[in-house]
Amino acid sequence: MSKTDLTIVINTFNSDEKIYSCLNTIHSDYKVLIVENSNNSKFKELIEKRYPNVSCLLTGKNLGYAKGNNLGLSKVRSKFALILNPDTLLDKDAIVNFFTSAGKLNEFAIIAPAIQEKINNRKFEIDKNIIEIENVKGFAMFLNIDQFKDIGFFDENFFIYFEEIDLCRRLRKSKKKIYLDQSIKINHIGGSSHNQLINFEMELSRNWHWMWSTFYYHKKYYGFLLALLIVSRKFFSALFKVIIYSILFNQNKKKIYFQRLSGLFNSIIGKKSWYRPKVS
Repeated sequence: MSKTDLTIVINTFNSDEKIYSCLNTIHSDYKVLIVENSNNSKFKELIEKRYPNVSCLLTGKNLGYAKGNNLGLSKVRSKFALILNPDTLLDKDAIVNFFTSAGKLNEFAIIAPAIQEKINNRKFEIDKNIIEIENVKGFAMFLNIDQFKDIGFFDENFFIYFEEIDLCRRLRKSKKKIYLDQSIKINHIGGSSHNQLINFEMELSRNWHWMWSTFYYHKKYYGFLLALLIVSRKFFSALFKVIIYSILFNQNKKKIYFQRLSGLFNSIIGKKSWYRPKVS
């Protein structure tokens, strides 16, 4: 396998503080495509000047994880793609080990690195390092592009959350294989791919979209009524906490739980995932 067989796709949004650390762990021989969810031409200019192997595509607006990564993947002409979050740091042998695993497996759709929150969905071991699993975390996914031609990539109704779980579910339905390789080390900082100045606004956005995506995912696979039953406890919990924190004059907590309530309500009534973080 050649280094030209891989394109690395990184979906960013106000990630100036994190992206440089990530890119510094990627060898300059590999092609990198950054999908920046803004019209920040200065960001594009600085990145492309500093890293000759990197091209930056400006979307002009915040597309989110699913649509942003789909846009990047639509530009990929190599055999494989590696989707990375901007707050990841690659071990020096990570990409070489991805190629090694790809060579060992007869066919695969996704290979994921070792650092996952829990390996509780394993099916069986292929060898001492490679395990077939049901789904992976979205911070780092090595994709075999040919395996996606018949099912597509991410469901763009998701803005963030559940999109990788949905993708893995569709892959398994099509009898495609998903693996985790314990020899591949990628550190994911988590919840910090954006600049720190917008932390609270991003927290509001995360809470809105987590609830929206929770209901949408369950409705997609189990139907409206069962999805409603599954999320009912979350709905009333959020409503209760909005009331409590209003009484306690805790405006930040009130805003967070209002976002949870709003995201869930909008999903239940069938509105698209419209909320976007309010940043300049």
